[in-house]
Amino acid sequence: MCLILFSVNDHPTYKLIVAANRDEFYDRKTAAAVYWDDHRDVLGGRDLVAKGTWMAMTKQGKIGMVTNYRDPGNINPDAPSRGKLISNYLIGDVHSEAYLKTIEPDAKVYNGFNLVIGNQDSLFYYSNYRPGIQKIESGFHGLSNHLLDTPWPKVVRGKEKLAPILLNQRIDPEDILTVMYDDARAPDKKLPETGVGLELERALSPIFIKTPNYGSRCSTVVLVDQENHASFTERRYDLKTFDHSTSSFQFTIDT
Repeated sequence: MCLILFSVNDHPTYKLIVAANRDEFYDRKTAAAVYWDDHRDVLGGRDLVAKGTWMAMTKQGKIGMVTNYRDPGNINPDAPSRGKLISNYLIGDVHSEAYLKTIEPDAKVYNGFNLVIGNQDSLFYYSNYRPGIQKIESGFHGLSNHLLDTPWPKVVRGKEKLAPILLNQRIDPEDILTVMYDDARAPDKKLPETGVGLELERALSPIFIKTPNYGSRCSTVVLVDQENHASFTERRYDLKTFDHSTSSFQFTIDT
């Protein structure tokens, strides 16, 4: 994932609301969201190269999401897959905060990452670009390729566009997916400087990225209501025409 917007215990109907875009190179082989054959309680897409995931959840309510921390001067091509940080959490039996403590000592072996894990009632955040594990407070949060709640243009724009939708008592995933397809570029004066050059900063600035070989390949919406009914919707995009197909799953979290 390269953009995650999420509301935690801040809505009268939903404990958790997640809207996320996965940005990736188009030639990286990927499986659409399904219940995994080797772990039938896990629902989500899958990276077929390293067998990890950018976002998934379980029937018991565990959820994990990851974004890259953009630091092009410090990329190790032989680093382990950051997507395994999520899959290892979801298939294990370690509490979220304890799990983050287990990866903290060796976190620097990975390229830069932001990791959000937990369940429908509480989430924790950890990045290998800042010390400490953070319990995420109730509220509306945004995460892109810098630290949690850093006001990058796509984070600010996404939260502004989602805010009216979150005022509704019931939320239609389609309304959120429409926001997540916004491909408007940010003005130059608002762009971050991450070392990739101005042209690429511009190309990477929208909520939904479109470049010749890299961009937003899918959008995901997760809703968990106060009775623990969960909805998981994934929209996948054709990388040439940007036509889309959508899958939706509903289940009651097994507590």
